[in-house]
Amino acid sequence: MADTIVAPSILSADFAAMGEAVKTLQRQHADWVHCDVMDGAFVPNITFGMPMVKALRRNTELPLDVHLMIERPERYAAEFIKSGADIVTFHPEASRDPHKLLAEIRELGAKCGVVLNPDVAVSEAEPFLDSCDVVMLMGVFPGFGGQKFIRDVLPKLEELRRLRGNRKFLIELDGGVTLDNAREIVLAGADVLVAGSCVFSSPDPEQTIASLQHIASDRA
Repeated sequence: MADTIVAPSILSADFAAMGEAVKTLQRQHADWVHCDVMDGAFVPNITFGMPMVKALRRNTELPLDVHLMIERPERYAAEFIKSGADIVTFHPEASRDPHKLLAEIRELGAKCGVVLNPDVAVSEAEPFLDSCDVVMLMGVFPGFGGQKFIRDVLPKLEELRRLRGNRKFLIELDGGVTLDNAREIVLAGADVLVAGSCVFSSPDPEQTIASLQHIASDRA
C-alpha cells in the first residue's frame, strides 16, 4: 500500500509570503499543494483566484490541487488550468452540467473530481464516479479553516471506498485533519489528506507531513 498523499492547504499559510510557503512545502516533501478557491456566494468566505494560482505555479513544482467552492465552476475551470492547476475539483450541485465539466477538465490536461459536503449523501457522487480521478469528502462545512472534524464523515469514507470497487480514483478528505485523527480517517478510506492548520501551526511541519504520509503503511 502506498503512503498517504498529503496536500497542505495554502489557505493556512501567511498570505504575505505565499511564494516562500510553497517553496518551503516542497522542501518539506509535501505531495500536493491544496488551493481552496471561495467566491463568497457558494460558501461564506472569499479567498483567491487565478492570479494567486498562477503565482504559486511559478514557485513550486508540486501538483496544485485546486478546489473550486464557487457557483458555476464551468465559467472558470479552464482559466485555473491555464494558470497552473493540475487537479480541479468542484461541487456538482454548483454546476449546471457536472458531466460536461469533468470531461472539459480532462480534455484540458488536468485531473478532475467532485466534492461532497458533510450533509450530502455519498450516493450523490455515484453518477460521476467513472469520470473522476479524485472524489473529495469534506470533513467540515467549507468556508473557514481550523474547524473540528465531523466524525459522521467516517462512515461516508467507508461507503465511498466500497463504491469505488475497481475504479482508480483517489479518495480525498478535506477539513479537520490532525495528527490525532488522521489514522482513523486513512483507515476509513482516505488516500489524500488535506491538512491546513495541522501543518502550518505545527512546531515541526516537515515531521508532521512525514507522519501523515506514513500512516498508511500498515493499512489492510
